[in-house]
Amino acid sequence: MKRIDSKLRRSLVVLGAGFLILASMAWAVDDKDSDVDKRIEAAARVLNEVMGVPDKAIPDKVMQDAKCIAVVPSMVKIAVGFGGSHGKGFATCRTPSGTWSAPAPITITGGSWGLQLGGQAIDLVMVVTNDQGMQHLLESKFKLGADASAAAGPVGRDAAADTDWKLRAEVLTYSRSRGIFAGIDLNGSAITQDKDETRVLYGRFAPFSEILGGKVHSKESTEPFLAAVRKYSSEAREHGAMKRPPASTEASSR
Repeated sequence: MKRIDSKLRRSLVVLGAGFLILASMAWAVDDKDSDVDKRIEAAARVLNEVMGVPDKAIPDKVMQDAKCIAVVPSMVKIAVGFGGSHGKGFATCRTPSGTWSAPAPITITGGSWGLQLGGQAIDLVMVVTNDQGMQHLLESKFKLGADASAAAGPVGRDAAADTDWKLRAEVLTYSRSRGIFAGIDLNGSAITQDKDETRVLYGRFAPFSEILGGKVHSKESTEPFLAAVRKYSSEAREHGAMKRPPASTEASSR
């Protein structure tokens, strides 16, 4: 009888331990889902706030011609004394049909740019300006300044388009810290696909080329970020069209 009781107790302990492990795994998955959702909302909020101040926003011309847009919302941590950096965010690219792709989770690491801002957490916005830069992003890993040319982006919704930013850089980079939004030098930083968060967001792993190429359907939870991207890229196109005089104006005046 004692032997049976002992086996029963051991069985109950094993079952209890197994239940706790399974429960903790489920909680961990829920936490990861929550973290990804919160980061998506934060990325949308950063873009809305940045573009909401016209004289300090990304120029309309830049948004109008953007091939890809990436946002890393206040998740950057600086290793003081070493100049290291680490952050998580999302990127989306224009598909061949002209729509914006499902967002792909990204990680940015390395570089000493954190020291430019005194080592505090900051928001980052990156705009890929041409097809070559887009191809680098689709490779799932590239280094700014090495694989892809990068430069601090111009600021101001109505900033003149006569600069050579499109010729100088495949990626325009911006930062916001303590309410100040400006171009920033991110050379030396590596951008890679966050494989773990890709699995959490889409339930499976899919490479950058598949997600950013428009072959993966976006999740409902990503709509706030995509809505912000669509809003400001389309607004930029409309704003640019309104500022251009009609083609017939000059001819009719002759």
